[in-house]
Amino acid sequence: MNPEIEEILHREEITLASISKRSIAFFIDEMLLSFILIIALWDSFINAQTLEALISVTNSFVIEYIIMKIVYQTFFLTQYGATLGKIAMKIRVIEIRTLKNPTLASSLNRAIFRVISEMLFYLGFIWAFFEPSRQGWHDKTAKTLVVNA
Repeated sequence: MNPEIEEILHREEITLASISKRSIAFFIDEMLLSFILIIALWDSFINAQTLEALISVTNSFVIEYIIMKIVYQTFFLTQYGATLGKIAMKIRVIEIRTLKNPTLASSLNRAIFRVISEMLFYLGFIWAFFEPSRQGWHDKTAKTLVVNA
């Protein structure tokens, strides 16, 4: 781990969130957003007569879903330092420099790179498994850490 980060965490008595807590928070957030998408597209899903039609409806809203994910992540991290999944798991995101909630710019950066990481077969998330500071690509670019609340 970066000695500077390690020193900050030790001095402030902050502990990094475990990968399992982060994974469960991710799952909660994804289920919540998927549920919202299903509700929003319910009429279209009901009218789909075949599996191909259902896939077509889903694919036609990919951009909107990506935007929804970015807005969700950015809003909750800026306002609360955590998404609903992270709040449920008692973890939060902090900026390394300030040890506070990420700024709007930092939250937006993190949200965008999070989606990019998902598109690249979750490689940025897998990276966190091997990183001593447990930072995924989205954390690295935004200069954030996920810590226990």
